[in-house]
Amino acid sequence: MASPALSPLPPGSDATALLRGLPDPVFWLSGPPGAEQLSGNPAAEKQFPLPDGLPADGAASAPACWAAFAPDLAAALQAAARQAQSGTASSGAAGGWAFDALPAEGGVWLRLRPAPPAPPTATAEEQLDLLFTVFERLGTGLVLQDEALNVRRANGSAARTLGLDREQLRGQGSVPGDWELRRPGKHQLSPEETPAQRALRTGQDETDMRLGVLRPGAAHWRWLSVGALARRPGDPWPPGVLLVLRDETAEQRVREELRRSEQRYRSLVQASAQIVWNASNEGEFRVPQPQWEAFTGQPPREHLGGGWLRAVHPEDREATEAAWLRAGRRREPYEVRHRLRRHDGVYVPMLARAVQVGGEEGQAPPEWIGTHSDVTLQDATERALQTLNTNLQLQVAEQTQTLGEVSRFMALLLTSAGEGIFGLDRDGNNTFVNPAASELLGYSVSELLGEPSHAKLHHHHADGTPHLLSECPISQTLRDGQQRRVEADVFWHRDGHPVPVAYVVTPTLDERGEVEGAVVMFQDVSEQVRAHAELEDALHHLQLTNADLEQFAYVASHDLQEPLRTLGSYAELLARRYQGQLDARADQYIAFMLDAVERMRSLIQDLLAFSRVGRNELELGEVTLDSLMQQTARNVEAALESSGGALTWDTPGTVLAQPSLLVQLLTNLVSNGLKFARPGVPPAVEVVSSIVGNEQRIEVRDNGIGIGSEYHERVFTIFQRLHLREEYPGNGIGLAIARKIVAAHGGSLTLKSQPGEGSTFIISLPADHAAKVGGHQ
Repeated sequence: MASPALSPLPPGSDATALLRGLPDPVFWLSGPPGAEQLSGNPAAEKQFPLPDGLPADGAASAPACWAAFAPDLAAALQAAARQAQSGTASSGAAGGWAFDALPAEGGVWLRLRPAPPAPPTATAEEQLDLLFTVFERLGTGLVLQDEALNVRRANGSAARTLGLDREQLRGQGSVPGDWELRRPGKHQLSPEETPAQRALRTGQDETDMRLGVLRPGAAHWRWLSVGALARRPGDPWPPGVLLVLRDETAEQRVREELRRSEQRYRSLVQASAQIVWNASNEGEFRVPQPQWEAFTGQPPREHLGGGWLRAVHPEDREATEAAWLRAGRRREPYEVRHRLRRHDGVYVPMLARAVQVGGEEGQAPPEWIGTHSDVTLQDATERALQTLNTNLQLQVAEQTQTLGEVSRFMALLLTSAGEGIFGLDRDGNNTFVNPAASELLGYSVSELLGEPSHAKLHHHHADGTPHLLSECPISQTLRDGQQRRVEADVFWHRDGHPVPVAYVVTPTLDERGEVEGAVVMFQDVSEQVRAHAELEDALHHLQLTNADLEQFAYVASHDLQEPLRTLGSYAELLARRYQGQLDARADQYIAFMLDAVERMRSLIQDLLAFSRVGRNELELGEVTLDSLMQQTARNVEAALESSGGALTWDTPGTVLAQPSLLVQLLTNLVSNGLKFARPGVPPAVEVVSSIVGNEQRIEVRDNGIGIGSEYHERVFTIFQRLHLREEYPGNGIGLAIARKIVAAHGGSLTLKSQPGEGSTFIISLPADHAAKVGGHQ
């Protein structure tokens, strides 16, 4: 049976004959929705025959009338027909056909024509060519690698970035075996961790990885920003990885130069003996100040804002604030001398200087950069050499006035520093010299720059003997990278005389951590050397005087014994014979006499003990601290029982000492702790020991009345008492003997105490021996 066809167009219309002759399919649609009837011209019957099994007589009925069309075309034609039935013409395309739907009386005309072919799409190879062309015009390297990471294609920018030509690149592996790769910060990179390997392995893109590349024979590292694009469906390149390269060598060199500049500044600050700080224009610390915190003990919560002023002595705060306001108002360098509280509570004389940094003309500067310099030694020199010190102060003031405003912070610090500063390269040649160094050594800056520092400034010792380069501390630092501090040496002035100096040499390191130079900061210590010599002479005379005084005290106290014994004997005879036989006043006088004799005897005995300490050579032996504490405990048994107090100790270790003197020392300190107890509080004394560095430290702690910080040194002075004899008995000589015993053993005795919080006496002795011994009670 032949395939069914659509019914011919209905007769009775002039257009019907015309439409039958058209080469394009034309349909007439009539009937209500859901019961449509469709007729077609011969072109329609030929292009759209009904499928087998449908009726062929008459017009095809719905929904069979749409079966001649592909589903997408049928759906589009039905939608267009419904719109035309409502009186609106419509057009469209589907299934490779364009169509029009025109409303007519009693039905709808549908005309179809083949849709024009779509424009051809670019091939993958053409897309890839375009991609390489675009990246070449952008100056960005592009490299195509296959799944074995062999280079299949590269643009000219990639070849120039890697320092090769395209022929050398083609067929090359991902990373040649003799190339070096590394990440910033000296991290060596293995070939397995390259962006191409990672993208191929994970299937994920790697973007903007910074890599250093060093080819064999190349003089410098080349730094690249590398991206690796893993292939995905639809990408125009074959299986493999597409690398994007950008040369960042110039940017990396700028970063390295900035890093080295910052490192030189940090080395300079660390080598400085000053406290360096920065503050706002209002005189507030806005960020933590580590050097300030280390010196004063103020944590950030205390020194931030204006809290730093609380570390200044109360008597100096008003002048400090006035100097700050004056400097800010006049836009001049800030300079003031005041006393600054150290972390141990001692006030240290300081010279504070600061200058403005940043800010445009007519505007307030954003911050101040300043330093605090310890002027204790200078003050001591002032007392000895007042005239010379006045001249020195005038020179410092003149130098301060000549400081100009500079834009760079490091140049500002170099210029404002009072110490001489010069920098060296790894060969020992001068790379920079600050004005102070130029003035102290008599050379102009230009005469020193580029010259070998050792041959120019450090060629001989003070006695005129040659100073070998191999023995020079500065040259040693350039070799081994260790910071060195030299307290006594000489640099040579331009006119040929030696300048006594103390200096610190600090290495500077390159990106590999290797020494690339050094910074030397030095001070002219001529005045200090002269003052030290005078102080040594005065100390020698003082030692002779002390020896004479000790001899006098020993002889005087010894000779006073005989008349005191006679006076005491007769006073006791009077008391025994006449006690109660005379009037009450006579008995009282006799009692006063006996008490005075007893106090005089005690004073003489203490004075003898004080004079004996240090007169004879010590008989040293190795002794355990535990055995010393056991003897001490026996010595204070009566005091413990009468006071109801407690003594505990944990004293491991040994010392090299004369045992009898240390037992006397510990007994004295423990007895003090039991004697000076708070009312109503049973006394408690604890003794502990530990090794601190190369010292054996012994701490004697009590819970007594405590001592104010202003008396911490006074209590060690002979015959100095802080309380009436009626409150706490004693002659005020025990702690003086204790400190003398410790000094005779080469150690020190210090005190930490606050009123009402007890006292801690700290004994520091050379730790020649140490052993672990269990604690005792």
